[in-house]
Amino acid sequence: MKYVSRLVLFLAIPAVLFLLPWWTLVAAPTQGTGSLFWLGSALFALAFGYLPASMYLGHGSAQSDAASIVGDTMLGVMWVVFSWSVLGNLARIGLAVAGVGDPARSRIVAAGVLLAATVLVVWGVVEARRVPRVRTVEVSIPGLGPALEGLRLVVVTDTHFAALDRLRWSERVVDVVNAQCPDIACHAGDLADGSVAKRHAQVDPLGKVEAELGRFYITGNHEYFGDAQGWIDHMDSLGWQPLHNQHVTVRRGDDQLVIAGIDDPTGVGLAGHGPDLPAALEGADPGAPVVLLAHQPKQITDAVAAGIALQISGHTHGGQIWPFHYLVRLDQPVVAGLSRHGDHTQLYTSRGTGFWGPQLRVFAPSEITVLVLRSP
Repeated sequence: MKYVSRLVLFLAIPAVLFLLPWWTLVAAPTQGTGSLFWLGSALFALAFGYLPASMYLGHGSAQSDAASIVGDTMLGVMWVVFSWSVLGNLARIGLAVAGVGDPARSRIVAAGVLLAATVLVVWGVVEARRVPRVRTVEVSIPGLGPALEGLRLVVVTDTHFAALDRLRWSERVVDVVNAQCPDIACHAGDLADGSVAKRHAQVDPLGKVEAELGRFYITGNHEYFGDAQGWIDHMDSLGWQPLHNQHVTVRRGDDQLVIAGIDDPTGVGLAGHGPDLPAALEGADPGAPVVLLAHQPKQITDAVAAGIALQISGHTHGGQIWPFHYLVRLDQPVVAGLSRHGDHTQLYTSRGTGFWGPQLRVFAPSEITVLVLRSP
């Protein structure tokens, strides 16, 4: 019975994504008759069957990269078409009030939805595959010593190296990171989707990142869908310090800053993993401000209780494809940007450097973040 319910859910999501666009783009403008209706319906039926099949082949036991690329891209395209079909049908109401009758009304809506979706998909692919823009944010850190004033902490996160080979993109990201002259470099999780053996070539350029006071890495939830310990060991071999529920104290002159990191909550299913903030802070100087790497923004609750000065997170992708950020907000307290929590804690949530799954970013541009730390 459990497998039947999973199968129903697996097919129900594509059904929702396809049904409204089919009605908006095919059934309504053709009035349900004629060769265009049957041709359009056949294409939608074929796509509806192929989407779950390709997702299963790409993300199931077969781990087919080709199927993953096609299935993920189709998923993103259909989300855009579905979202704009919703808006188009709201516009249909306005056209009806204005006295525009069918089939003209339905054809205007279909043309508008098709045009908007096409433009946004093309733009979204370009946005996803480009080297991210640099976003610089100044953050006030109480207790920051004068020798650390202006410290530049560069953040990349959610690179999601996966089936689509982005080796050249990875190399260019490293060039941009190094151009920011980071004192500290951080990767806040979701490094790659897949095994070290399959994805390490895309990750290896990160070994060329230069940061005087250290390079630090934590796991995201996607590492725990594959080989988390393998990625921890591999980043260590590239010269990045994995912060596996631990901290490092960086010093400049007589001043110090604690950089701590905790596992993603998904890691609780793996022996020896899972977030443990008390363990991460054990032995840290209580007088030094703490910057915490925690992949998910909702981990801020524990950070506030521990008096953390700044938590750095990713995970949300800023929603990645509008209007998905409304759904993200149901699970996370923040989608993107700098926010304050409690009396003493700030949270910076990156929109992510790469993308997951669909190679699209719509109204949620990627970023390489430069956090410039300032004394109040």
